[in-house]
Amino acid sequence: MKKIDSLKNYIKNDDYQVFLFVGPVPIPFSFAKHPWFVINKKGDLSRWEVVWRQSRCKTSWGYLHKNLYPPLQGIEKFLFSDKYFWKNSFLLGVIEGDEHSPAKDMAEFIENSPNIYPYCYQYSFIGTNSNSYAQWVLNNFPQVNFKLRWNSFGKRKAPKTT
Repeated sequence: MKKIDSLKNYIKNDDYQVFLFVGPVPIPFSFAKHPWFVINKKGDLSRWEVVWRQSRCKTSWGYLHKNLYPPLQGIEKFLFSDKYFWKNSFLLGVIEGDEHSPAKDMAEFIENSPNIYPYCYQYSFIGTNSNSYAQWVLNNFPQVNFKLRWNSFGKRKAPKTT
C-alpha cells in the first residue's frame, strides 16, 4: 500500500490504466477501508465506486457513482457532512496496457457496471457495499493481482462473477 498525493507521475496518456485506491471510512469506523477505482483511458480519467448514499446526478446509479469525488480525494470524515474529507489515498494496485490488454478489458467492465452490477440500488454497511463492489470487479479479473485488505468489510458479500 503506497500513499499517493498526485497522479501526475503515474498517468500514461497512450495506455489504459486501472488504479485501485483505498482510504478510511467515516469516523467512528475509520479503521475500515473504502475502495475506489480510477480509470485512465488514454488520458481520460474517471473514478468509480459505491458510496453509502444515493445521488440523483446523471452519473450515479443508486449507490454506484462515477466521478462523485476527484480521483484521489477520500470520502467524508463524518457521515452526513460534506465539509471534511479524508486526504489519505493509498494505492493498492495498478494495471496498464494497450488496446488488447486486461487493463482495457477491466476499464470497460467497470464502465459497464451500471448495466451489470446487481447491487447498484442496494447498500448495507455489513452487507453489499463499496468493498463488495470492488471485490466483484476483482473477481471478474483473476489475472489482476489486487487484494483488498482484511479491514475491507463486505468483500465477502461480492456477487458471483459475470
